[in-house]
Amino acid sequence: MDTNQEQAVIGLAGEHVPGERRVALIPADIQRLRSKAVFRVEAGAGLQAGYHDADYIEAGATIVETAALVSGVDVLVKIRPPRNLIPMRPGTVLISLGGRDAELVPLLKAHGIVHLGLERLPRITRAQSMDVLSSQAAIAGYAAVIEGARALDRLLPMLTTAAGIIKPARMIALGAGVAGLQALATARRLGAITHGFDVREAAREQVESIGAKFVFPDVPLAAADGSGGYAAEQSADQQVLLRRALAEPLSTMHLVVTSAQIPGKPAPALIDERTLEAMQPGSVIVDLAAETGGNTTLTCAGETVEVNGIRIIGGTQLPSIFAKDASQLFSGNVRALLEHLLNDGGLLRLDAEDAITQALLAGQSIDEALAVSAEV
Repeated sequence: MDTNQEQAVIGLAGEHVPGERRVALIPADIQRLRSKAVFRVEAGAGLQAGYHDADYIEAGATIVETAALVSGVDVLVKIRPPRNLIPMRPGTVLISLGGRDAELVPLLKAHGIVHLGLERLPRITRAQSMDVLSSQAAIAGYAAVIEGARALDRLLPMLTTAAGIIKPARMIALGAGVAGLQALATARRLGAITHGFDVREAAREQVESIGAKFVFPDVPLAAADGSGGYAAEQSADQQVLLRRALAEPLSTMHLVVTSAQIPGKPAPALIDERTLEAMQPGSVIVDLAAETGGNTTLTCAGETVEVNGIRIIGGTQLPSIFAKDASQLFSGNVRALLEHLLNDGGLLRLDAEDAITQALLAGQSIDEALAVSAEV
């Protein structure tokens, strides 16, 4: 890479997917990075998250219109990949989600775009500060309980009045990852009786440490610990056994938050029509796996479905409910990644020997990517 090259020009684009209110970089993080790169920000990019153009200008960025931004930067940062890749210059490095979108890969290749898919960040210690999936899952777990409580026809906490006593609601999280654990902690703080399920016996300690009862059906399972901290995929027969075993505890629950996912594959179906028939009318299911098929067989991504008096919320934009805080965390992750990728002179560095870079470039030729980055 030419050491005489000027600093990388990094563009921040706004989000135009309905319901997406977050922004990928906030002014405070641009200010921290301004000595290492030149920043251009699409006009109005942060408005829906509470960040104004004036804030970005004060942080050292230049405000530009969409066309000038997309066609004139070395690195484009977004939360979700742009719908139209045509204005982007070949060789542009795109940092965004969408790393598991199979339909996106050929489009990126056809336009010569180098994509650093944020879902592909490795679960290693050095990458923890860059892990957008974990930071946004924490927001989603909190938001799932708030939205679920709004949809319930009963209160979460116990309430004692002169007119009588209202018993606390019963809540369960299916999946004890970051989102599930945050949902349990939030529901418990709001007064619900909480339960947590995971196919990994190792999750018991985490569930019980936040005051929830661990539910572990007595069914034969495959080795449940997968790679990268995720649960391993169960066979179709094992999933059937799980659904039948979960039916009984679910029949006593009022609020269910599901977050079980397998990287790169459809989400496992943990709740089917038969289980729904046994659940109490008025119950609410918030399905955080809706975008990858859902943990119920009737989940509809981005919509609320009602079946036998049970509401199934297919949550796809839950972090955007709390867009300001969600953006702050997402931005902190992106800033950490940019600090890793930019050298002291402000040049983009794609190191073929670096585990983080290799993971982000999965499926792309690292030699080609290095050649492209040297030309931008």
